[in-house]
Amino acid sequence: MAIPPAYTDLGKAAKDVFNKGYGFGMVKIDVKTRSTNGVVRFIVFTFPASKRDAGTVEFKTCGSSNMESNKVSGDLETKYKWAEYGLTFTERWNTENTLGTEITIEDQITSGLKLGFDTTFSPNTGKKSGRAKAAFKREFLNVGCDVDFDFAGPTLHGAAVLGYEGWLAGYQASFDSAKSRMTRSNFAIGYASGDFQLHTHVNDGAEFSGSVYQRLNKDLETAVNLAWTTGNNNTRFGIAAKYTLDSSSSISAKVNNSSMLGIGYTQTLRPGVKLTLSALLDGKNVNSGGHKLGLGLDLEA
Repeated sequence: MAIPPAYTDLGKAAKDVFNKGYGFGMVKIDVKTRSTNGVVRFIVFTFPASKRDAGTVEFKTCGSSNMESNKVSGDLETKYKWAEYGLTFTERWNTENTLGTEITIEDQITSGLKLGFDTTFSPNTGKKSGRAKAAFKREFLNVGCDVDFDFAGPTLHGAAVLGYEGWLAGYQASFDSAKSRMTRSNFAIGYASGDFQLHTHVNDGAEFSGSVYQRLNKDLETAVNLAWTTGNNNTRFGIAAKYTLDSSSSISAKVNNSSMLGIGYTQTLRPGVKLTLSALLDGKNVNSGGHKLGLGLDLEA
């Protein structure tokens, strides 16, 4: 069996069918570009690109406007990958004036091991945070451990996934050392084989959910999810599908037991330019309004 996915990626295929291709109530634009030469400058580090290994510099910016609140937000990310040494330096900034820097090194100490350190700083409030990350993956196993640093006491996050012949089993937990108690304890089991994936999980012994993903043919993907929370008699249920019309366009649709119907259409206008239109309709109040529209534009060069 191949390397199993990380715990957060369990059931990802079904999540993508439900979430990608939509942007209800938002006007959003994403711009991505890449460079492979020149001098790369960061807030803390400066790296001249060598002729032998110029590395790769990726720039990503995103801007969005909420149609209901009229709030405009945006963020900028710069990522420099030094493949020769397995190093990646990432810097982020957003309109909340929060700065972030992340350094990772992968497959250098031993194959499959990834180490990283992520920090954020808000000049307006002076708030700072830091997180050390470690992950190791190999055949049949994918484990990770993060430590959030806090003056009161660090919080430890850990997760592990075992895989054998398509079957997957995972556990995720968090421990707050300041309060000396577990703050999260999640279990998951699943099965993944080619065009079929099954995933179920239990979060903190209170939320039970599952999803099924199946690719019926090269053009049609379907997904079903189901969730229930203790103390609540309402069961959440949803069905979603994505159909590829041709090489440049696709249509997505989803509906849940609350009669909320989502429709999305994605069209590649030209290489590197993608337009997404979406709408969310309230089936119980068709004539009352409250429906949401969405517009997204992705640019990549």
